[in-house]
Amino acid sequence: MFIINITVKDVISPEQHESLFARHAQWFKHHFSTGAFVVVGPYSDRARSGVIIANVENRDELLAILGEDVYYPNLATYEVSEFSPKMIAENLHQLQKS
Repeated sequence: MFIINITVKDVISPEQHESLFARHAQWFKHHFSTGAFVVVGPYSDRARSGVIIANVENRDELLAILGEDVYYPNLATYEVSEFSPKMIAENLHQLQKS
């Protein structure tokens, strides 16, 4: 599994960001529906930033998926960390906020 921190760079205007975000949302919704992304959400304390937890086979598969994002590669930073979950709360879905 991987944790991806995405931060949109300040090189684009708020208007450009708003326009591109619709395509970005389609991208993460698609990969959520396929099961590649298992948690997706914005940071509450950082503008233009969010986190994804991805459940894919390997880094190459993840990089191919990230390469489809409208912000990739130059309009956002993508911090990728691989991890092995050892404990997962049974009530994880109950933590979801609308």
